[in-house]
Amino acid sequence: MRTVTSDSGREEAAAVRRSESADAQGIAGLIGPTALPVFGKVNVIQLLEKANLAVTLTNEKDDILAHASFFDYPVGDLVDQARWESFLQKHFSPENCTPLNTLFLHLFVAQPDFATASVKEIMRAVFNAIAELDHICLLSPNIDDLEPPLDGVFEPLQRLTDPGPQCIALICHRQQHCPRLHVRPARVEDHDDIMNIFEQQTKLLSANQPYILAEVIEAQTEENQTAVCEIDGAAVGFISVTSDVDLKQLCDNFELSEFNGLYKPQQTKPDAALTDTRDDEEELRQTQSSSSQQVTELLMTHEEETQATGAGGFSEKPSAFSIQFFIIDKNYEMRSVDFIPYVFKLFPDLDFCIITVPTLSPEFPLLQSFLRVPACDTSSPLHELYIFHRNGLRPVDVRPALAADQPAVSDLVKGLRLRKSLLQDLDCFYKTRSGPDGVPLQAFVAQVDSQVVGVLIIRDEQDVEYICANYNIENFIYFSHHSYEEHAQIRHFVLKPSFQHFTKHLFKEALRLAHRSCLHHRVYPPCHSQENSCVHHLDFILNCAVPVRPRRQIIYPLEELGTNAPSRRITEDQAPFALSLISRKLTMEPKVTINARIVVVGASDTGLSFLEVLSFCPHLRFNNLTLISTHGFPGDYNHKDIGFLSTSHAYSSRDLAHLPLHSCISVVTGKMVGISRKSKYVQVSGGKKVPYDHLVLCTGLQYRVPRPSGVDLSQPVTNSQLQPQSAHRRYTGPVPSNLFTLNDLYDCMAAHRWLCANFLELEDNAIVYGNNIDVYTTVETLLGLGIHGSRIHLVLPPPELGHSCFSDPAVEKAVATAMEKAEVQVHRNCLLAQMNNGEHPDPLTSVSFTTDAEPLHLQCGVFINLSNKGVDYDAFRSVNNCFLVFDSRLVIDATFQTSDSAICGAGPLTKFSRCYHTDEWSHANFNSKEVGQDLAAVMLRLFDPTLEPADEPPSEMDRLVPLYKQAKIQGGKLPGGYNYLHVTKPSATKLTGPPVKHTQTQSRYCHCW
Repeated sequence: MRTVTSDSGREEAAAVRRSESADAQGIAGLIGPTALPVFGKVNVIQLLEKANLAVTLTNEKDDILAHASFFDYPVGDLVDQARWESFLQKHFSPENCTPLNTLFLHLFVAQPDFATASVKEIMRAVFNAIAELDHICLLSPNIDDLEPPLDGVFEPLQRLTDPGPQCIALICHRQQHCPRLHVRPARVEDHDDIMNIFEQQTKLLSANQPYILAEVIEAQTEENQTAVCEIDGAAVGFISVTSDVDLKQLCDNFELSEFNGLYKPQQTKPDAALTDTRDDEEELRQTQSSSSQQVTELLMTHEEETQATGAGGFSEKPSAFSIQFFIIDKNYEMRSVDFIPYVFKLFPDLDFCIITVPTLSPEFPLLQSFLRVPACDTSSPLHELYIFHRNGLRPVDVRPALAADQPAVSDLVKGLRLRKSLLQDLDCFYKTRSGPDGVPLQAFVAQVDSQVVGVLIIRDEQDVEYICANYNIENFIYFSHHSYEEHAQIRHFVLKPSFQHFTKHLFKEALRLAHRSCLHHRVYPPCHSQENSCVHHLDFILNCAVPVRPRRQIIYPLEELGTNAPSRRITEDQAPFALSLISRKLTMEPKVTINARIVVVGASDTGLSFLEVLSFCPHLRFNNLTLISTHGFPGDYNHKDIGFLSTSHAYSSRDLAHLPLHSCISVVTGKMVGISRKSKYVQVSGGKKVPYDHLVLCTGLQYRVPRPSGVDLSQPVTNSQLQPQSAHRRYTGPVPSNLFTLNDLYDCMAAHRWLCANFLELEDNAIVYGNNIDVYTTVETLLGLGIHGSRIHLVLPPPELGHSCFSDPAVEKAVATAMEKAEVQVHRNCLLAQMNNGEHPDPLTSVSFTTDAEPLHLQCGVFINLSNKGVDYDAFRSVNNCFLVFDSRLVIDATFQTSDSAICGAGPLTKFSRCYHTDEWSHANFNSKEVGQDLAAVMLRLFDPTLEPADEPPSEMDRLVPLYKQAKIQGGKLPGGYNYLHVTKPSATKLTGPPVKHTQTQSRYCHCW
């Protein structure tokens, strides 16, 4: 907080923050008779909703001292919002006011005693927060005397026409409130000022090296140079840059093909024809291709052809310099960008400025202007690479697209897979201003010095009602304050990476020029891919937009409701999509970038809900979320009508399509086979190493191939004669090709395909082995495939003590009756003894079981295993070999921590440490989705600056485990066509006292229909 002084001399500690809708009443109370003549009649909610930037000055008690709202166009109807720039240039001397560096004041109100101090503090804060802002104008058709506080910070614009427009035209300059920093070469005399900043912010310099900074300054050469920025003669920031950069190492670790490896092509033999070739080659390098490998191949082919013709070749030289040290006083860090033009002047022949930062380092304001370069799949760098191209120093102008832009746009999108769709829509825009489907289009281009560097095509949003009904869009906007015509959908978007830091400006300008207030962007899953939408790069949009959560939907009985049914626009069934929103007020809303490498192992309900929470944080952008899953992302498959397994109803295929996970995470397909805690990486089957800073293990429990007991069945043997636990030992032999262990949708689809291709037309038996609800849903699936019940043998191992598949005897009886009617053979209390009578098991033709009486021998055409559920062996070996504590399950504490602070565990894979004395409770007793959400809440405390640090629990609370309230849900389709749903409150595995009888509404709900 800063101190503001009232006109009467009273001091208050105050801070400027972004305005919230809850401030509306307090702001309206400050609007007095002096504000109305200047700003006109104001609807405060409408103002807060549509303002590009609205800020409020509050004291320590959160009382509102002052408020100001800023737009990117003038007040009232003096001039159309899309034409104010030409209006200013015609009638006034606007002092280089452009849409990039200018905002307009639409309202300022304050407590009378604090008005003078408040306006100065707000102006300082706004100029400090928006680095590119140079001017704030007050242009209003309401001609009246200005309040003295505003009169003190604004000055009149010089008029060029007389008589000119009847309005007040005033301007406020950055230099008066938050001037740009003066950057100059560093001198040894700056040492003490710089050291003070170092001591406050970093431990980089040790006590044994007090003079290292002075030595760096003294040792400046053409390759190694330093600079400081100063205020009032005192250094407040320091930067050290060098042109000695190991580009080979960077190319080995990062995807730099789009930037020619940070090399500059140099012509060795001047020739006109070769010059043309070089221009073509450079154009290819700058093309925003969705496949950088394709561009590289084209370049290599082009070079080979050039050498073959004897026209000459290219020798490459480095074109990058690196920032070695950078530090700046916290009070001036938003002006870090003032260093960038200066350091480029130090190296006039180099085009790229690069900087590497540790992955766990918070992103500081300087990096917001840089482009993050992703790491190569084959490397595991400990740092993030950011680059800035010299062209990024030039301002971007956004304007409506013209027919003359078509050749430039064609060059811009050359190499993109969906460029034909973009060019087709652009051509339709030129001809009819509408797409092929008749929906109105608007097209805009971004240009730098008359060169087109970006294109944006939007269309009228035709599904506004559907979006409002199906997504929680009112988390971000008041829907009633935005007319239907103000909503638009992003159709195509392409921008050169060198100008990615202007992305928000591009969207802000498109909203202004198109007279819109909201842009929607849809991301469809692969199975519903919209191949006609060209977006490159998607990350640029996601960095500006906020993800919108889907709403839970009411399933209406439309036929029964008749004319009372909701509009078809609301209830119609559309292909599911993840929705992102860009509104006017979000175009100047910063995000906190998190580069920490968070790796989640297991696409379980726990893991997916953890990732869901992180991906829906509107003010956070996680760059390094990775999911390791045996069969890839579960949303890539259609969940409908496969059957076999029961469901927790946590995530359907439609639910996953509504989540922005595909856009926010990287998916590594494979199994975890090892963990290196020292080097911090996960070894995945296939040899890939996935580095992590935070590792989350939530693989859950899996059905495993049962190991036959191997007893000699030539002699009478019963279950009671077997050694305890013999049936739960690991099977290490060859897995028969017709034995299917089903754990996820991928396994079910594979079994479904095999059965349809190899089994349905035969007369062999289908053996279903296990004792849980999944065996019954599998039997129903087999019956649904047309397999006669007499061919299906349900083999049930002895149940666990106190365990029942169905908690309701009526359900159990109904299912048994249905199977008996379908002639399904049911065998109880059976343990697998032999496969193929002990001979080679592939293919599996016969199986034998021990029972409580005579052994059971069955012919077998397919064996579906749903037994022996436990921790996957590869997961166990990975955990055990890295010496994490494992006690039949992965041991964690109450905050999900394992014995390694960088590794967390959650879900049924885990158990609480014995020090809690609560063996009857584990995550398996709770709703897995709720557990994942709580894990995300715990981890967000490490990254979210808006959250208060977690308080240390009292000593008496330190040994309590968390309990959760959401119901555990299980459902599926049972034999007889029954739809089964079981809902129960969390309960302990073992009760230490007599069983407690609950009412039906308290403990569980079981329904079968």
